[in-house]
Amino acid sequence: MGGTRKDGEAHVSGQANKPLSLPPHALSSEAVSREIGADSEDGLTAVEAKSRLEAHGRNELGDAAGVNPARILIRQIANAMMLVLIMAAAVSFGIQSYIEGGVIAAVIIVNIIVGFFQEFNAEKTMESLRSLSSPTASAVRDGKTEVVPTAEIVPGDMVELKTGDTVPADIRLLEAVNFETDEALLTGESLPVQKNAQATFDPDTGPGDRLNVAFSSSTVTKGRARGIMFATGMKTEIGTIANALRATGKKTRPVKRKPDGSARPHRYAEAWGLTAADFVGHFLGVNIGTPLQRKLSKLAILLFGIAVVCAIIVLAANDFSKNREVIIYAVATGLSMIPAALIVVLTITMAAGTKRMVQRHVIVRKLDSLEALGAVTDICSDKTGTLTQGKMVAKRAWLPSKGTYSVGTSSDPYDPTAGELSHNKCAPNEIEVESETTEQNGRGTSHEDLLKDNPQLKDYLTVASLANLAHVHETGEGWKARGDPTEIAIQVFASRFNWNREHLTKEESWSHVAEFPFDSDVKKMSVIFENKSLDKKMVFTKGAVERIIASCNMVRWEEGSKLTEMTEERRERILENMEALAAQGLRVLALASREYSSDIGGSNADYDRADIEKDLTFQGLIGLYDPPRIESAGAVKQCHQAGVAVHMLTGDHPGTARAIAAQVGIIPSNPQNVAKEVADSMVMTANAFDKLSNEDIDRLPVLPLVIARCSPNTKVRMIEALHRRKCFAAMTGDGVNDSPSLKRADVGIAMGQAGSDVAKDASDIVLTDDNFASILNAVEEGRRMFDNIKKFVLHLLSENIAQACTLLIGLAFKDSSGLSVFPLSPVEILWVIMITSGMPDMGLGVEVAAPDIMARPPQSLKKGVFTMEVLVDMLVYGFWMAALCLTSFSLILFGFGDGGLGTNCNDSYSAECDTVFRARATTFVCLIWFALFLAWELINMRRSFFRMQPNSKKYFTQWMHDVWRNQFLFWAIMAGFVTVFPTLYIPVINRVVFKHEGISWEWGVVFIEAILFVGGVEAWKWGKRFYYRRRAIKEDGKGMDLESKVFEQYMIPRNASSEELADEKMER
Repeated sequence: MGGTRKDGEAHVSGQANKPLSLPPHALSSEAVSREIGADSEDGLTAVEAKSRLEAHGRNELGDAAGVNPARILIRQIANAMMLVLIMAAAVSFGIQSYIEGGVIAAVIIVNIIVGFFQEFNAEKTMESLRSLSSPTASAVRDGKTEVVPTAEIVPGDMVELKTGDTVPADIRLLEAVNFETDEALLTGESLPVQKNAQATFDPDTGPGDRLNVAFSSSTVTKGRARGIMFATGMKTEIGTIANALRATGKKTRPVKRKPDGSARPHRYAEAWGLTAADFVGHFLGVNIGTPLQRKLSKLAILLFGIAVVCAIIVLAANDFSKNREVIIYAVATGLSMIPAALIVVLTITMAAGTKRMVQRHVIVRKLDSLEALGAVTDICSDKTGTLTQGKMVAKRAWLPSKGTYSVGTSSDPYDPTAGELSHNKCAPNEIEVESETTEQNGRGTSHEDLLKDNPQLKDYLTVASLANLAHVHETGEGWKARGDPTEIAIQVFASRFNWNREHLTKEESWSHVAEFPFDSDVKKMSVIFENKSLDKKMVFTKGAVERIIASCNMVRWEEGSKLTEMTEERRERILENMEALAAQGLRVLALASREYSSDIGGSNADYDRADIEKDLTFQGLIGLYDPPRIESAGAVKQCHQAGVAVHMLTGDHPGTARAIAAQVGIIPSNPQNVAKEVADSMVMTANAFDKLSNEDIDRLPVLPLVIARCSPNTKVRMIEALHRRKCFAAMTGDGVNDSPSLKRADVGIAMGQAGSDVAKDASDIVLTDDNFASILNAVEEGRRMFDNIKKFVLHLLSENIAQACTLLIGLAFKDSSGLSVFPLSPVEILWVIMITSGMPDMGLGVEVAAPDIMARPPQSLKKGVFTMEVLVDMLVYGFWMAALCLTSFSLILFGFGDGGLGTNCNDSYSAECDTVFRARATTFVCLIWFALFLAWELINMRRSFFRMQPNSKKYFTQWMHDVWRNQFLFWAIMAGFVTVFPTLYIPVINRVVFKHEGISWEWGVVFIEAILFVGGVEAWKWGKRFYYRRRAIKEDGKGMDLESKVFEQYMIPRNASSEELADEKMER
């Protein structure tokens, strides 16, 4: 338990884990930092943080529920499948079939033991994954901002908070800018509370009035802050009400009442009935778990009904005889239809899938998304930090009156001394990039020379430095930075001229007054600063170019000239230069400022933002380069191969977005071959997209592959448009405003590093590395898991069909007394169920992905597991196994034997039953071997068992590597082969228990039939490959490269007009 006191003293409200001289709210922030041993500049070291974690424990609210073994054991016993087996055992003992009853009891015990340990391990895996998906905090350690799990935050950690974050522990604020938190969970106060980092309060002040403290579990509703952790775990204020947080919901349905609170008797009966139905549904598993789990639970109930019908058929075929062997055979036939291991194997497969995803930088928050991932047809991704590296470098700065400043190549994005500065008097749209780069080689200009007699550059750099929250500083280990990557890049650029925030606040006497954080709707960020030595107050603003110039009324256009009016012509010139920078793949922002003449009411005063951000003076543009991730182009290409369309939804300028999209392959490399209407639809601005009605969007020949200047509402509309086109969409997001689109998407994907806690809570999965390639990993793992579920469901149901057909058709073999002679004894049936189902199916559940899994189109969730291919395969394999089993029984009995069925051969061995017992043994071995061989064949549902790896050069031995690769499946099948022999040759066990006889020459029949079985399966798979190859060639065309296949529908056909193409797309 986090923060447990060892000295037994009661914890004082508001105190730190290790008590300070006064509660932190009564001390200054400097005193708290000093007493708690914190560093307000570089944070704790990793070594110190580890030491404090050991000393104070994890930051958790008491003991977590964890894995409950007793509950898991009860689940193994108290479920519908197990109760059927228990009833079967009871029937067996009731009719004095003690051997069969004992075997069923053994099956029950083995199932409970295996199921318990497998589910216990699965629960432990899921518990560890739940801890990974818990909220995280941005802590400063070793001078760097790191994403740390909330549970590992320690007293003394310096934490940065922003809008949408959940406060990880009790924090004494060092800095708070327009900072408000929602403390309703703690105080019951419905309105957010504004914080003041500079204030101190009386030690006895209550929690609700401690305005210099941010409390654990509260959420940040506005602004940003930085502070020092002083209390974690149960020492936090919220720790005192942790038990209330763990309250569980009622499990009874409420009674519908009248407005006056009364209710008629039938309403009570209705509530009780619904509660009972909920309990039964929960017990049967049809109203809990993921959609697939519920679907398979319903399938199990259907199979139970079929099992009852099969049992009745057995009894009817024997004139409802009260013969004990007939009754137990009917019970065993019914059991053969029930897939007892189905739900357990599904649970284990899902747990294994989530564990594999963690290794591939994906944390699954909702199990439903595991099924959905494989069906994704469209991925809507952000650009910055997802498709790109998120390590921005300022490459160009343009001042209308001075020209263009450029930065040379730098190996360290944080080092302002790396990379040479140069100046060109021309505007960006007048510069040829290649010639400029050539001229820069080998020469540069010092920042002193560039700043000399250059007040315009100083004004520009002042905006760049102060309208900026990033912190860049040099340590003994080199340059370090914390903050948003965009702001870090701008701060580093200002630092190249030694004109950064630290210089301006300490040496130039600028002090912070107020801040208006970046808003995705207004697309601007502003601050108010005061310089008392100059008796001057200024507004500094940066943001999207279109929004900034719309707010500007003045500009210094030519060198040496005074400020002049911002005309529409000049706005057009600015936009032309922005386009020139964007065409180079740069993200372009505008900087502006104005003098502020109104009175200042203090750091927490309320201001009218619209009034602050008007009548600005345009200072210039800055171009930031964020190179695409090395793996992005390959990941986008793989998405196209997998039939998944990629859409880029970014806040950047259309030119920048278009350049990056072309680099990574989201849009075609030869746009001249695309019809104009389609090209216009491929890349759109959010403004243009949002102006369209839903009907207009639906008439577009193609939904946009790139939307620039994207707003949160645009993302929601894009998801809705995809849904109307029957697409299955995944959406990425990191901010608070992304929550609606994340919830609306079929799969919401939050960023683990840059994402807010609100976005993570709204998401289905979280990327721990914020990398687009990890989305592809998630899709691949989703498909692999869905593929494996299809494999073991197909294996289970094929077996069920084979057993049902063998047992029911076998009723036709009747002895002289008119009773059926069973081709398999009841114990043999139970043994087949136990040996060939559970463990091999678990092995199939953890099988690696098929080589072509990302070359197939997305799967349909509407069809789910039961595709037409699976249904046909199930019938083919089931009937083929049954046909061969009945053939083996008939061959031994009639082909090589005398055809005599003896008397009472279902009950005991005699000389006249010898042939029947040998025929039964042969059928038993055949059925087990067929089922085990089928598990290996289903490693790949289409490719030959002997050539599962299409590019392998091991023509004759590749199958050996394939079967050995999945060792769980290998040993499960080997165990099934080996356990046949004791049942055949151990005296008493063979004749008395299993009702069969050891075989000799009959092995020849077994081997021949095994070869025939494998040959039949291989022939069927060859036929499927031939069919699907022909269909693929017909659908995809021949000899096309990938880009042509992906964008073929958008290309202009020869001799076709663009209007005809647009009409064709609209008809589609």
